[in-house]
Amino acid sequence: MGRGFGSMAALVALTVLSVMRVGLVRGNSEGDALYTLRRSLSDPDNVLQSWDPNLVNPCTWFHITCNQDGRVTRVDLGSSNLSGHLVPELGKLEHLQYLELYKNNIQGTIPVELGNLKNLISLDLYNNNISGVIPPALGKLKSLVFLRLNDNQLTGPIPRELVGISTLKVV
Repeated sequence: MGRGFGSMAALVALTVLSVMRVGLVRGNSEGDALYTLRRSLSDPDNVLQSWDPNLVNPCTWFHITCNQDGRVTRVDLGSSNLSGHLVPELGKLEHLQYLELYKNNIQGTIPVELGNLKNLISLDLYNNNISGVIPPALGKLKSLVFLRLNDNQLTGPIPRELVGISTLKVV
């Protein structure tokens, strides 16, 4: 009987450790994605100073909001005097609902990977220096309500894929 109990206790301990490990990996992947964004941006006003890659949980960082499960749901960096470019890793923030990067000096293109953000409600990139075309992959954002890309250097037509977003109110 003691031997069976020891095996059962070991199994329970391994299960608990496995669950804890999954949580740590998830937190690190979101933190890694956000830290990659931080490294791509110039931040003269130090608004990103709390974005410490040694902190497993990015929910403790300023300008980040998380849900009750500890998943990143909002990145709010509007009017933060940032320059640099967006990174494809942002597409890994699968629970993100709000990506607010308006009124900065962000350059480069909109990463196609932003089309992976299935829960995104608001994509505010207006009043930057973003160039290139609007990725047709943004048409996969079926929860999108607000898409503000004005006052950038975008070229080409608005992708026809955006027409299929029935929730879209502001373009």
